[in-house]
Amino acid sequence: MALPAVRPGVHGPKKIAIVVHQEHSRPGRVGGLLEKRGYELHRLCPNLGCNLPEDMSGYAGVVIFGGPMSANDCGTLAGIKCELDWIPKVVEAGVPFLGLCLGAQLLTRAVGGHVAPRADGLVEVGYSAITPTAAGQAWFKGPMKVYEWHREGMDVPASCEVLAGSELYPVQAFRYRENAFGFQFHPEVTLEMKDLWTSKATESLKRPGAQPRGVHLSMHTLYDPPLDRWINGFLDRWLATDQRSVSATGAAAPRLLAAAE
Repeated sequence: MALPAVRPGVHGPKKIAIVVHQEHSRPGRVGGLLEKRGYELHRLCPNLGCNLPEDMSGYAGVVIFGGPMSANDCGTLAGIKCELDWIPKVVEAGVPFLGLCLGAQLLTRAVGGHVAPRADGLVEVGYSAITPTAAGQAWFKGPMKVYEWHREGMDVPASCEVLAGSELYPVQAFRYRENAFGFQFHPEVTLEMKDLWTSKATESLKRPGAQPRGVHLSMHTLYDPPLDRWINGFLDRWLATDQRSVSATGAAAPRLLAAAE
């Protein structure tokens, strides 16, 4: 049975920290859906020297987006090291955390996992079918096509709960504790963003396993509507995982078990 929609944050923080990795990066559909819920987006880019907030009391959640760099670049990019140091503080504080692509890989590394390319070099650039695990059926209704753009995968520690995988990359979605989620795929990417990415990052389309530009654009109308409905339902449930209210009351909030619409 599907749960009724939850509109968190009515009496709590109304700001979401949006962490991006390039000057012109944008939060796409995820940012738009959060703004429709009345949240103010606080854009942060550590790679451009922006400081990440130490006090998270004014934030309802944190979303870290993707980028062309690697989660292993902490030795050469100060921004990546800054994020790796910051993520555990956010999660420990009980703030809802969502990592998308690079953001998920950063979460993986921050909790003790590993990020690396496949030995055969195969990438997922285009659409992939993901299948929920037994645990993931609480969050995904069933298999679905998602939009991908990555050349590295995640090996998460036992402390994480894998929620979905694909044929090439067995960790496509995972959860750490109650409030932190990582998705290898890109639920935020709109058709306009796909058009821009495939017209500019053409070298990525030449990698083994990447789908041609025409597939990225022509399949949008088929695969995007179910993903749009899913992420819209997920965001409410994600925001409701805020553990600060749990700490304040001393009692655990009920865990949401119905699959997101």
